[in-house]
Amino acid sequence: MTKNIKFSFLAFILLLSATSCNKWLELKPQDGIIREDFWKTKEQLRSAVFGAYSSLLAVPEKRPGLMQNMLVWGELRADMMGIGSSFTNNDMDYKNNEILPNSVYSNWATLYNTINVCNTVIEFGPTVRDNDKTISEAEVNEYLAEAYGLRAYMYFYLLRLWGEVPLQLKASSSDSKIEQLAKSSKEVIYNQIVSDLDFAARNIAENYGSNDQNKGRLTVYGIYALQADVYLWGENYTECIAACKRIEDSGKFGLIEGTDPELWFRELYITGNSNESIFEIQFDRDSQNPWFSLLAAIPNRYAATFYMDDFFGITDPTTPTIRDIRSNGASYNQALSGMLWKHVGTNYGSNTAVLNGNSDHNWIVYRYADILLMKAEALAWTGDGVKALELVDIIRNRSTPIFNGTVETVDPGIPYQVSDYILKERAREFAFEGKRWFDLLRHAKRKGYERGAQVIVDAVSKVAPPDRAEVILNKFKDYRNHYLPIATSELLADKNLVQNPYYKTN
Repeated sequence: MTKNIKFSFLAFILLLSATSCNKWLELKPQDGIIREDFWKTKEQLRSAVFGAYSSLLAVPEKRPGLMQNMLVWGELRADMMGIGSSFTNNDMDYKNNEILPNSVYSNWATLYNTINVCNTVIEFGPTVRDNDKTISEAEVNEYLAEAYGLRAYMYFYLLRLWGEVPLQLKASSSDSKIEQLAKSSKEVIYNQIVSDLDFAARNIAENYGSNDQNKGRLTVYGIYALQADVYLWGENYTECIAACKRIEDSGKFGLIEGTDPELWFRELYITGNSNESIFEIQFDRDSQNPWFSLLAAIPNRYAATFYMDDFFGITDPTTPTIRDIRSNGASYNQALSGMLWKHVGTNYGSNTAVLNGNSDHNWIVYRYADILLMKAEALAWTGDGVKALELVDIIRNRSTPIFNGTVETVDPGIPYQVSDYILKERAREFAFEGKRWFDLLRHAKRKGYERGAQVIVDAVSKVAPPDRAEVILNKFKDYRNHYLPIATSELLADKNLVQNPYYKTN
């Protein structure tokens, strides 16, 4: 069995035909994917849907690709991932919370590019039945559901990164057809995400016939996972628990055992598409990920910070086998300047990274461990802290079978204590998987910032440069700073857009 899905050549070419210039949202696939004479057969519809997945892999000229952005957006402002000696000015500014509208990381074009491909499928996909009588309405809706799911996934990033963003639900084929839209509120964006996922959950397939397809395309279980994440963000805990339970009750997923760390590491991160996996963005030798040049090259561009013992506990040097298997040699490699090992390592605990610039490690979006910990967090806020802690122990017992250096005594009746403990466990479990910043922000904003921004300040204070720490942390204390500025190019191209509040005066 091959590791990855092979997206159709036609879909990939159609996607990459998109041009790039400083126009609003930069949504411009050429007419090849939009024009009426394309949408004639179910094969073309399938190809267009695969184009949406392919758009996740594309690397725009002179900008980071979506995968690099997902890593940076999810990690670099937080406390686990730092910059190495080959950093760029954009990296340094992002790490030091000095993000400007002209930063490459303030540009949302990679997200809206995929949204436009999804919008195109949603708009034109239903017309295929007019020309191809061999495809049923249910089959069309299955394809549409994948587009709705991917669109929701992209808007979920936009919501968490910028807060208020333009809600573009129409396909654009040229600059002349691009709508000039103002920002929509966080509530409107959130509700659209929920609506898209509701459609997807009702119509998407459960099984595509092979493991690679089931892991590399959104299935109903991928939609449930995304729903759980969205509901957790929105503090809709009952709905989050229900979505997690649907995945649990399926019996189709489980945790990879950690008793053999080498096997655990290989199945989860090197081979990929494991029994624990729910949805992974796929790479192979023909479509490689960006991790070698970013993470494995020496000197490092990004690396683990110097505070990993704070997360994983101090290993007893006299008994090095007694440790959290997710620590050094798995999540990161201390001997190689903190290299982010789960993305580039060829073996657990070795010092051998990917060779010859080839890296085909998938990007894991959701796996079963995430479902258990999201459910645990929701349970903490619905009065069942005991069950929440039991779920945390399931993760810990898989990952730390003989190491208790990070166990804590927690009062199950105090939700903040339980959820803070879960936050620490999520840091250990999902180190460098693009989740840490969003986890911190979710905990900070809970109940209308009831505890202020303290969870973010406490985390970042450990890694902030001493000469800049006061400025960095004071910025984080302003809740408006938690969202990114809108790129200057977008403001110039669309006069209906207004800069996010913090960046109007700072």
